[in-house]
Amino acid sequence: MNPNAKTIVEVNNLKKYFHTKKGMLHAVDDVSFAINKGETLGLVGESGCGKSTLGRVMIRLLEATSGEVKFWGNDILKYSSSKMKEMRKRVQIVFQDPYSSLNPRLAVSELIAEPLLVNKVFRSASERSKKILELMDTVGLAKRLVNSYPHELDGGRRQRIGIARSLALSPEFIVLDEPVSALDVCIQAQVLNLLNSLQKQFGYTYVFISHNLSVVKHVSDRIAVMYLGKIVEMSDYQSLFKEPLHPYTQALLSAIPIARVGQKRDRLILEGDVPSPIEPPEGCRFQGRCFYRQDICKEKTPELRELEPGRSVACHFARQLVRTNGR
Repeated sequence: MNPNAKTIVEVNNLKKYFHTKKGMLHAVDDVSFAINKGETLGLVGESGCGKSTLGRVMIRLLEATSGEVKFWGNDILKYSSSKMKEMRKRVQIVFQDPYSSLNPRLAVSELIAEPLLVNKVFRSASERSKKILELMDTVGLAKRLVNSYPHELDGGRRQRIGIARSLALSPEFIVLDEPVSALDVCIQAQVLNLLNSLQKQFGYTYVFISHNLSVVKHVSDRIAVMYLGKIVEMSDYQSLFKEPLHPYTQALLSAIPIARVGQKRDRLILEGDVPSPIEPPEGCRFQGRCFYRQDICKEKTPELRELEPGRSVACHFARQLVRTNGR
């Protein structure tokens, strides 16, 4: 991280548990990190690791079990409902499925106008209409679509509506919850380029949630890897892709296909299944599938610690792995 950068979001010991018939489900378990103004933090992991839950808890779409989420130094988890209503103008989210997140009974202009109406941003309809057209232009929606309905549009245009809605109140921080996973590859590239362009133009701060490491690499300044409710590695994207430190990250990267003919990558095959988040194992949660595991992994939970500047990993043998890689 840039030492001169300003921290906009700070998460400390954040937990989110769900009550189920079988017991307490540990969706997010003691997670801590910070995000600087204007950067993108990529959040990756396989399905069920808790990354989407973490994104929702950060902006209080879900209430945390414990911990802190500080926005410019203030813990928003302690805000009253009225204060949180004002806070929501500054934090927004773009959901994974652009169709299910839009009201099918509303036209494009009505969908984009909704946050403006709820927050009473403009007094006159003419000012509101002008703002709607500005937002459509910003996200690349043609003005001729102003009276169209979601079912008349493709996935890329629907997601652009979702992005326009999130930008309507000029937020500072946006959670992007797998915003391109439901789109075709060519449309994915368009939306990713749009998000990058908007960040450069307006200085937005993003948390980009995805299970696709190739996509996260394209948009992120830093990447946090989650496994079973915990962050196991955090690093800048270049270092993480060049030399992953955690065995789980190594396995994830080995699964990325190479597009060049004749080139192959040594695949690391993980054994066993992901443990239940209702009864997570003692010690390291990855120890049942890890090819470096030893007795200490079953007894002691590894802490996420900084191994070198800007790089943190939760593994008892991370230093040995670095030396094994020739450093």
